[in-house]
Amino acid sequence: MAVILATVYVVYFTDWFRPKTIHITSINARVIRAIRTRNSPADSPVIPVIFKLGRPCKLKELKVVALDEWQTNKNCLPLWHLVGTTNPVAIDRPFYYGDYIRGMKPEVPGLRAQPLQLGVNYRIFVTDGSAKGQHDFRPVPRPDNPAGQ
Repeated sequence: MAVILATVYVVYFTDWFRPKTIHITSINARVIRAIRTRNSPADSPVIPVIFKLGRPCKLKELKVVALDEWQTNKNCLPLWHLVGTTNPVAIDRPFYYGDYIRGMKPEVPGLRAQPLQLGVNYRIFVTDGSAKGQHDFRPVPRPDNPAGQ
C-alpha cells in the first residue's frame, strides 16, 4: 500500500515526469521606449525585439528561424544561432534580438544575426540542459518607416 501511495504522490504531485519548459516572452522596444536603434540598423524597417526568459537559465543553445520555412524544413538555416561556451552564465535579464549574450557565442564564428523582415513570423528556440522553450513572434514596423505604413 505504501508503494502505491508513494507512486501516486510522485506522479501527480511532483514534476519528475513532466517535461521541463522555459517560458519566453517578447516585446517590441517601442513599448518600453527603449533606444530605437539599440541593435537594429537605423534603416531597418522593424522595431527591435526584446526577449525575456521566465527564469534565469544557463542556455546551451539559442536559435531563431523563419517559422514558415522551419515548418516545411526542420533543418533550415537559422537567422540567429548561438551556442553556450564552456563557462555558461545565467541569463536573468531581457536581451535584444541579435545582441551579444554573455556566456554564448555564434555557432559559426563571426556570423551575425540576420535582419528581421516585416510580415514574417519567427520562432525562437532555447535549450538549457533538459529544459527547452520556444516562442513565436512577429516584428512590427517602425512608426517613422514609410514602408510600414
